[in-house]
Amino acid sequence: MKTTPLAEQSRIVLLGIRNAGKSSLMNALFGKNVAIVSEQPGTTTDPVTRSFEIPGLGPAAIVDTAGIDDEGELGTLRVKAAMERIKSADMVIMVSPGPQAPTAPERELYTRLFGKESAVRKVPALLVLTRGTESPEKEKQRWMEEAGGFRVENTAGEGIPDLIAAIGKTAPVAEPTPLEGLVTEGDLVVLVTPIDLAAPKGRLILPQVETLRDALDHDCASLVVKERELYQFYRALNVPPKLVITDSQAFHKVAADIPEEQPLTSFSILFARKKGELDGYNPGLAALEKMQPAPRILMLESCSHHRQADDIGTVKIPRLFRQMVRRDAEFIFSRQMPKGEELKSFDLVIMCASCMLTRTKVMTRLDSFRDAGVPVLNYGLFLAWANGLFPRALEPLQSIF
Repeated sequence: MKTTPLAEQSRIVLLGIRNAGKSSLMNALFGKNVAIVSEQPGTTTDPVTRSFEIPGLGPAAIVDTAGIDDEGELGTLRVKAAMERIKSADMVIMVSPGPQAPTAPERELYTRLFGKESAVRKVPALLVLTRGTESPEKEKQRWMEEAGGFRVENTAGEGIPDLIAAIGKTAPVAEPTPLEGLVTEGDLVVLVTPIDLAAPKGRLILPQVETLRDALDHDCASLVVKERELYQFYRALNVPPKLVITDSQAFHKVAADIPEEQPLTSFSILFARKKGELDGYNPGLAALEKMQPAPRILMLESCSHHRQADDIGTVKIPRLFRQMVRRDAEFIFSRQMPKGEELKSFDLVIMCASCMLTRTKVMTRLDSFRDAGVPVLNYGLFLAWANGLFPRALEPLQSIF
């Protein structure tokens, strides 16, 4: 659990009014104090995330949030931040004090999570009434019957084992593995991992590490080489690899050094499937062929990293785009997802592999792009197209997406 990246863990968000018992519920789930508990309303201000191993689910990130009835200018911002968590949640637990009549924010949240007529994307959700040794208020009791909720006593831990079991059954597994459905036991996989200025000193980047580990988990053999050694070692193999996976930046050289019939893809394309749905990128590929004059292109990254002189997102892709698509393209670089009219102002979004985001978060982004009518690609898909490797780089995945 301690070594599983947060992006690989199911995200479970606790929502409720102030003093509903969210923080004490979090402590009860963990069996120790991981969140500050106080009778003072508004103790939790910013979301607090802790990892927890849940039977039947595995590592999960539990997020404690501010009360949805917080007040004042700062309180309004905290409520907005708490409610935003629904969009990236794999599961929501609504926490409500059982003996108290519902407040207006609670009724709104209950309708959003459990209402049959809600137009909001449905997220798996559980209702938890705290102060379980006291009789629930009438409307709360009706909620319990409608939503199949749980009554718990946080301090004594009553009802907590049943709640943990329900979480394990209700929350979806975060996402598929990089090589799921692509390899079988005994296969050989070649991983091409360039070590350039952007590579972290002494280690590999997360998509490379996850793919290598996944190959081992599938009982496959792996050959890891830099792009300049690929030609030599590939020809020394007695059997052809099931798959060659490369950093997208090395697509051109790798394709030149292996036979045309050799299945080839990239880490970024594997993560496009892992973190979302490849079909969602089809409009982006089509848009490259009919780009209008002076297009506005959003380069969207998901994490902060030290940008080098030849950075892929701020230098290499914009340079290739201007050479192959439109010389007059305007590029906007951001690590924040734009909203509303700002999002609609772009002609194309090209985003990174999103290895630091959950699948739910990426799917929410893809939904937003589709609703705004803005086509989207990721780095790997654009570089495959730019290097003349479309559809070859997608062919290994054709049968499973």
